Amino acid sequence: MAQAPNLTRDQARERSATVGTTSYDIVIDLTDGRGGPSERSYRTRATIAFTATAGAGTFVDFVGEGLTSAELNGRALDVAGWTSTDGLTLDGLAAQNELVIEAVGLYTNTGEGLHRFVDPVDGAVYLYSQFETADAKRLYPCFDQPDLKARFTVTVTAPADWQVVANGATVSREPAPGGGTVHAFATTEPMSTYVTALVAGPYHVVRDHHDGIDLGIFCRTSLAQYLDADRLFTQTKQGFDFFHRAFGVRYPFGKYDQLFVPEFNAGAMENAGAVTFREEYVFRSRVTRYQYERRCETVLHEMAHMWFGDLVTMRWWDDLWLNESFATWASVVAQVDATEYAAAWTTFANVEKSWAYVQDQLPSTHPIAADMVDLAAVEVNFDGITYAKGASVLKQLAAYVGYEEFLAGLRDYFAAHAFGNATLTDLLDALERTSGRDLRAWAKAWLQTTGLNTISADFDVERADGREVFTRFELVQSGAEPGAGERRPHRLAVGLYDRDEKGRLTRVHRVELDVTGERTPVPDLVGRPRGALVLVNDDDLTYCKARLDPASLETAIAAIGEVAESLPRTLLWSAVWEMTRDALMRARDFIALAARGLVTEDQAGVLQRVLMQLQAAVGSYAEPGWAESTGWPTVARTLRELASSAEAGSDTQLSAVQALCAAKLGPDQLSEIAGWRDGSAPLPGLTVDTDLSWTLLGALVAHGAAGEAEIEAAEQADPTASGQRRATQVRALIPTAENKAAVWDRLINDDAMANALQDAAIAGFSHPAQRELMTPYTETYFDVVGQVWERRSSEVAQKVAVGLFPRWAVEPSTVDRALAWAEGDHPTALKRLVSEGRAGVERALRARAADAG
Repeated sequence: MAQAPNLTRDQARERSATVGTTSYDIVIDLTDGRGGPSERSYRTRATIAFTATAGAGTFVDFVGEGLTSAELNGRALDVAGWTSTDGLTLDGLAAQNELVIEAVGLYTNTGEGLHRFVDPVDGAVYLYSQFETADAKRLYPCFDQPDLKARFTVTVTAPADWQVVANGATVSREPAPGGGTVHAFATTEPMSTYVTALVAGPYHVVRDHHDGIDLGIFCRTSLAQYLDADRLFTQTKQGFDFFHRAFGVRYPFGKYDQLFVPEFNAGAMENAGAVTFREEYVFRSRVTRYQYERRCETVLHEMAHMWFGDLVTMRWWDDLWLNESFATWASVVAQVDATEYAAAWTTFANVEKSWAYVQDQLPSTHPIAADMVDLAAVEVNFDGITYAKGASVLKQLAAYVGYEEFLAGLRDYFAAHAFGNATLTDLLDALERTSGRDLRAWAKAWLQTTGLNTISADFDVERADGREVFTRFELVQSGAEPGAGERRPHRLAVGLYDRDEKGRLTRVHRVELDVTGERTPVPDLVGRPRGALVLVNDDDLTYCKARLDPASLETAIAAIGEVAESLPRTLLWSAVWEMTRDALMRARDFIALAARGLVTEDQAGVLQRVLMQLQAAVGSYAEPGWAESTGWPTVARTLRELASSAEAGSDTQLSAVQALCAAKLGPDQLSEIAGWRDGSAPLPGLTVDTDLSWTLLGALVAHGAAGEAEIEAAEQADPTASGQRRATQVRALIPTAENKAAVWDRLINDDAMANALQDAAIAGFSHPAQRELMTPYTETYFDVVGQVWERRSSEVAQKVAVGLFPRWAVEPSTVDRALAWAEGDHPTALKRLVSEGRAGVERALRARAADAG
């Protein structure tokens, strides 16, 4: 696959100072000349109208097989000097210019550019584009940077039976002279190249209409039976109604299509009017309510981008965080306000913030407003700080300035910068006008620093009338770690919880205040009864580690399941998990706590996250001897009992079974799983559908209780793309040295492997029951990861670098090897990813030492 150029911020600034784009006329032919689909390449032509500094020079981007011809203002250009890394040089520019380039583009199987997929069910070809960060140049010649917006007019020739979708609405379909159909699309409003889109193939489509907006939902024909379009349309309409009210600007891009596409690398992409989603969101088997909630969040996240990102766009990728963080914040606000998922802030606290806390404690942590000097830096920066910490800080900002004032500022911002580009300063200016708050110091403290503050309660009590009452109460803030030790301004709440008449732990008092500096007195709590639990950062308003005082920790350990409301309960789960990760609580104690608390946890998202943490605790953070003799048997027993005691057919039962299948198991559990799968000894209420059957088979194969014969039978029963992926993952689990060597060899050396199959093989390569089989690859990883990075595109290489890092080898020697490797001459982005893997091993070593102690 041709490497894209690594555009620098300075180059982008120089180019946008030289040229200003007006319009693109894009003509693409996806046929073989006889009306059928082309197989390897396609013809693409771009006519670009742009202004320029007269007499200046610049360059235009294209990555593909090559340029056929180029003409600038009627003058033929020599295309022999074009390269995919440097583009085509343009010189002698006029004040007004027209550039016409004809080229040959290449399909990909990596989820970048124009991705081509062949459905194994019916042989149908499906295409979709993915351009963020800067891969529009893989589809058509362009000035590929976010601040050079233009209007786009697109014409596509495709096979006659295909649906073709672009950003604009379809205005005509006519027979093509050589066969196929020519699709012409309406000219768009000004937009950036990275949010343009092309999706084509025999997609199944369902259409609807809402509030003047034409709606479409698309998926592959072979998935049509599983598409729950009514639910998706309902959430789409709820989203539009909410955002229209909140943002004060109507949806600006005409029609709104949502397309579920195969082998997609991310969750979704905010192409204006043509949003693409990973097709795994078309659920072909039963999933929990949590999966539906997360899909809804993704639907609303991408819709929020129509305003923040597409209507008003960052000038350069320094403000990527603002783009993604805003959409994450807005999606949760919309879920709570407009959909059935009223407890979405609970999921945010447990999922998004957990991701942020992990990312912000790595050696690669960076300020929210990061210094994105080039595209290579951007491509590894779609991380927990860019999305989750940023969204947490925006939630803090909304609390700091006031929610209504925050929305008023957004309305001013959208109105002032519609169809243009803006910066963080532009947003802060709008919020200062509507709130009256000076946000410069706030922005510096939150956006230009790294790490987490820890906030704890320091208080004195005395007994009065048989109760403990506060005589002094202060909040203590540590300096941010890792980082320069800054203390930040926080708007937060402190909640006091006690037993109600039913014995549940409920909030009896709350105080909200600004916290600054090291110590902040809370006089409103003096004289108040202490209760059973003091919760710092109640309602999760700020971004920090909230430490529990010893008595509150005892309450959490003894009675976490008795906290009545889901948000404070998940904040307690978060607090004890962070203590475990920080080696302040033994892994075996967290495991014991989880075993008690999971039984009564009624939030599917929280339950599934704690189940993941339970396995991390025993697999990475527990002392290995105890984990082997006691930890894994305890976890397996806990999960088996949870599956049996849960309501038949419930989300809890399904989640427990899925978690059990990822654990290290003994003969009795494997025998039961085999009985569930083949129906000889079913678990009451458990429906073993296609995907769960694969999951159960994976557990058996990983432990040598099933093998190739069972995998082949399952593959024949599920001859779909999803079945291919599941078979690839389960085959990678076969516990023999020969199989692991073959899987490793393909992952490292097969550069043509499709992205989805690569992901599946990585997912199956390591397993907690196979640590000894992994040992040879600890050293080998460091020998080959640089070669993979050099040969493959960033998207694909990142997954290998992260997914195959030897986290199975929690040994000081792994840390030493990673440090020695880092002394070599490697790309900065790759060094970052390896340093993150090393930091995970270092943390696990500290936790194991604490657990042993």
